[in-house]
Amino acid sequence: MHAPELVITVNEYRDRRERVLAALESASAVVFAGNEVPSDSLQWRWTTDRHFWYLTGIDHEGGAALLFDPSAEDADRRIILFLKPRDPEVERWEGARAPLDSALRASTGFDTIARTGSLPSRLTEAARRTKRFACLHPFTSYAAEVSPDFGVFKKVCEHVPGVTIEDRTQLLPGMRAVKSAAEVALIERAVAATTAGFEAALRFIRPGVTERAIAGVVTAAFRSFGGDAAFEPIVGSGANGTVLHYTDLGRTLEDGDLVVIDYGASFGGYVSDVTRTFPANGRFTVEQRALYEVVLEANLAAMAAARPGATTSEVERAATTIVARAGFRDDYLHAIGHQLGIETHDCRVDGPLVAGMVHTIEPGIYLPNRGVGIRIEDDILITESGNVNLTAAIPKTVEAIEAAMAAR
Repeated sequence: MHAPELVITVNEYRDRRERVLAALESASAVVFAGNEVPSDSLQWRWTTDRHFWYLTGIDHEGGAALLFDPSAEDADRRIILFLKPRDPEVERWEGARAPLDSALRASTGFDTIARTGSLPSRLTEAARRTKRFACLHPFTSYAAEVSPDFGVFKKVCEHVPGVTIEDRTQLLPGMRAVKSAAEVALIERAVAATTAGFEAALRFIRPGVTERAIAGVVTAAFRSFGGDAAFEPIVGSGANGTVLHYTDLGRTLEDGDLVVIDYGASFGGYVSDVTRTFPANGRFTVEQRALYEVVLEANLAAMAAARPGATTSEVERAATTIVARAGFRDDYLHAIGHQLGIETHDCRVDGPLVAGMVHTIEPGIYLPNRGVGIRIEDDILITESGNVNLTAAIPKTVEAIEAAMAAR
């Protein structure tokens, strides 16, 4: 008997859209998929905007848009999916796209699907009727192009007087931050693949292997477990471990090195993000162990502080207090962590932690003059009473790491 496939169902995507529609009240909003950038590279496949994917489950569909029009008279037209017209020449290269028929409506959960050519008139009509637009895409800094929905709304306002534009940019991050049971299950599967990857690394690491070879072993384990790489691997040995986003993977491990591995698997559109620091020869030196224990204590203190109602500043303070007491505050260079979900660095959310969030906890100490970098990162699920460490199965105490490496 096969286990049920882990996916986000059409009904869950539909429920997400209905929640947005209700929250907007009478304001209209639009979420754009983004436009595929032409490229000769076949390395990475273009993906839609993650807000759009969160609400539709539709990927690789450039030029699409999702309109929320709460005041539309026809209830079936209050949420409309817009797709680009079909292009037979493009489809010869990229595959056939479905027609706008009942099968497509059933598979996507939309009652109304239209072509993008009718979006401008729909937006204009919504503006005339409601006089309210709501921005859902995150705002950009003044040095960048304006966000796509804000830019379109400003153009509509030039043609329809008296329309107001509201800031609702925290609506979707707030929804995305609190995970459903199905989302947690997918993250757990990503964590399971990540665990397999780190177990493979523990068996493989020794002086004489390369950083790139370690990354390859971990990636292969992800894939053998049904996952894939969530982001570019960070494997830094010696002084390279003090570079936070080191991705060159060009060094060969030497006896006495520590190696920092910051990597994670993805599964079903959801990701994990874990960091562990291992000794190349399987044993920490006395100095390395002392530094490692400081970071581990900071990691555990931050996890103990992470609970509903706590702010990320309070969680970070729990870690920095430990690091500062040991005399290494200036050597801890980054924040305590970030939201985790569809993206590795998922949407930032205003306010305290709430049950259902998945957050990373990742203190570190970086001493380039000593050639020592140490970071320990876990993924935790905030619960009603505290949190659960989703990545607890990956060894992180000195004793557990040394025992696992001795068993190679």
